[in-house]
Amino acid sequence: MKANLSRRRFLGTSASVVGPLILPSGSLFGRKVSPNEKLNIGVIGAGGKGTADSEGVMSENIVALCDVDERTLRARKGRFPKAQTFSDYRVMLEKVGDKLDAVTVSTPDHHHFPASMLAMQLGLHVYVQKPLAHNVWQAREMLKLSRKKKVITQMGNQGHSYSSTRKLVEVVRAGIIGEVKEAHVWTDRPIWPQGMDRPKGSKPVPEYLDWDLWLGAAPERPYHDGYHPFKWRGFWDFGTGALGDMGCHNMDAAFWALDLGAPTSVMADVSGVNKDTAPKWSVIRYEFPARGEKPPVSLTWYDGGKKPSPDIIGEKSLPKNGSLIVGSKATIAFREWNPNGFRVLAEGKELNYEDPDPIFPRVGDNPYKEWIKACKGGSLCLSNFEYSVPLTEMVLLGNVALRSSRKIEWDAENLKAKGNPEADQLIRSEPRKGWGI
Repeated sequence: MKANLSRRRFLGTSASVVGPLILPSGSLFGRKVSPNEKLNIGVIGAGGKGTADSEGVMSENIVALCDVDERTLRARKGRFPKAQTFSDYRVMLEKVGDKLDAVTVSTPDHHHFPASMLAMQLGLHVYVQKPLAHNVWQAREMLKLSRKKKVITQMGNQGHSYSSTRKLVEVVRAGIIGEVKEAHVWTDRPIWPQGMDRPKGSKPVPEYLDWDLWLGAAPERPYHDGYHPFKWRGFWDFGTGALGDMGCHNMDAAFWALDLGAPTSVMADVSGVNKDTAPKWSVIRYEFPARGEKPPVSLTWYDGGKKPSPDIIGEKSLPKNGSLIVGSKATIAFREWNPNGFRVLAEGKELNYEDPDPIFPRVGDNPYKEWIKACKGGSLCLSNFEYSVPLTEMVLLGNVALRSSRKIEWDAENLKAKGNPEADQLIRSEPRKGWGI
């Protein structure tokens, strides 16, 4: 049933400002789709990662494309000529929301929450890039709404769908590497500027860019090419730094295999604290409690060129990106952000072991097909919000610790850093006027 939403009620007083969206109870857009039908999908954020995401779902009907960059829209319109184009996803959802079944969200981090929430309020399924949200509170709210609306969800940490990741989890849970008390995860990010103040002055806004829409819920500021199109990741108002960019990829295997859940504490060592940008490097230590018979675990994250000691696995050096899951019998080591070709090492040598029986389905290493199938009534995606929200919360808590310059004692139930009220403004931020959800 189509919700009775007027344009004024949805958009507020202008096309660039929106008030809270309120739908009648039980009112949903969308339709039931059989496995033999195609989904009608809207693409929010069509350039950059949005290009890959739209290609990933092109087996379905791409009904609408949205991007604040007219050049991107023109290019993607050439790829999907039947799709309607929009610069504002709020306008897109108001105009064609009743024709959609689902959306992909592939924007800068600060737009993930409003775009996803508006779509889910309309009962639309969502595929959202990592990290799911810009802060911890937003992630929790996204989980609440996904449960209320009973929509199909998936986070775009592709490695979660890989057969190699699922096999690694099965190896750990089968006890092949023994009891695990520590893990180490590192990345060569940032590969964009960090650790500096915001650009001084301003530059003319390119005629192809809607800068006000790009800012969205972030505080207003003059345009500068130091932000758009790529360098935004290092700025706290738009991105989540190296940790937010790669944490949901690189830490996924350990978080999943060890069933880590919420940490009890987080402590960060950083190159320096800057109010505008993430640091040049950080080393963040998460402490997790015992889970049933599983012992407590320390997981350490490294970025900006920092790494654990290669002595852990008896080697002289480590790759630029990788992970170590250290067990009492053996250690799992893999390079890059997914466990393709992971090694099981004992005393510096490959351990021979018998593959455990599979626990998880194999989906051809394709997160898009997994999501599409789930939207049509198939099995749930394994990186759905029930899993990916706790992962995102854990990752983003590292940014709370490094920005507050204090150890965080975490109360997960109440989303509070115990005895650290200064951290509250980092757990939840206030959106720019007119962008509240």
